[in-house]
Amino acid sequence: MRAAVLLVAACLLDLSSAQRFSQLEWLAQLRSRWRRPQALWADGRDQDCPLECDCPAKFPAAMYCHGRNLHHVPYVPSHIKYVYLQRNEITGIQDGVFDNATNLVWLVLFQNRLNSDKIGKNVFGKLRHLERLYLDHNELSHVPSNLPKSITELRLGHNQISKIHAKTFEGMTELASLQLHANVIEDVGGAFKGLKSLAILDMRKNNLRKMPEILPGRLHQLYLGSNKIESIPADFLTMHPKLQFLRLSSNMLTDKGIPSNVFNVSTLVELDLSHNKLERIPMLSRNLEYLYLQANRVKEFSLSSFCSVVDMTNYSKLRVLRLDANKISARDIPTEAIYCLRLAASINV
Repeated sequence: MRAAVLLVAACLLDLSSAQRFSQLEWLAQLRSRWRRPQALWADGRDQDCPLECDCPAKFPAAMYCHGRNLHHVPYVPSHIKYVYLQRNEITGIQDGVFDNATNLVWLVLFQNRLNSDKIGKNVFGKLRHLERLYLDHNELSHVPSNLPKSITELRLGHNQISKIHAKTFEGMTELASLQLHANVIEDVGGAFKGLKSLAILDMRKNNLRKMPEILPGRLHQLYLGSNKIESIPADFLTMHPKLQFLRLSSNMLTDKGIPSNVFNVSTLVELDLSHNKLERIPMLSRNLEYLYLQANRVKEFSLSSFCSVVDMTNYSKLRVLRLDANKISARDIPTEAIYCLRLAASINV
């Protein structure tokens, strides 16, 4: 009997030890880095890598800390250039956190719980080489202050930003791509005026009631879908001659809000006016290649909107035309359309 009791006790002891090992296994794996020979480190610098992250020897300038349930930004060694902190539980960043990491080029912080009130005013101030900053899918109520002037791509989509102040992006002359979609912005004023390199601006899914008034001269792509825009200024596209892609789907546009020749500019390549309240096809340039007008109230297929004169030498460059979910059918397309729209590969009615 005593032997049996001792045997059961031994088994329980072994089971308890196994459970304790399983619970601490993750910590042992992290600490094993410190027991590795110096030869396995990248120039002996992997020893600086925080326990919460991975710093692969093959990519000595990168620090991977994504998806680790972190609640704070870990220490960043001075030689690190790329930090991946996405998909964590970080709510704030204190001033000084990146003061030692002035060589950062990429800083990825999307899908956290960042709160504007918990981000220091000078958190990013010393990152003079930073090119990409990803802060999308957080809980920001405004754009962080003192952003580095070196940033070329800034992602702020899917936050709770309601206002863009006039000096928010002041001095950011290198910024080429700005994402502000899925916020609650009502007006931007002249906040983008000084962004001389801005080529892509995404402001979909906001509360804009009018087109942005002052935009950079180099703007190439403008996304304004899912807002509350009712009209377009007559000189909007002539004021932005390099704009080639304009998307205005799911707004409140009517024929009254679209001046007769506002889209008749040779530089425009793609125009999306789908899911609005238009009853006719606006006047277009022959250089336009992609037109999306589905889910409107168009009652007539006006060929003159595409070609002012229909003959063998005068035709549109349109390749894709969508007119489905309107009040017309294929029978409404005139025979002359085969000359005017001869390059079209897809027409949906």
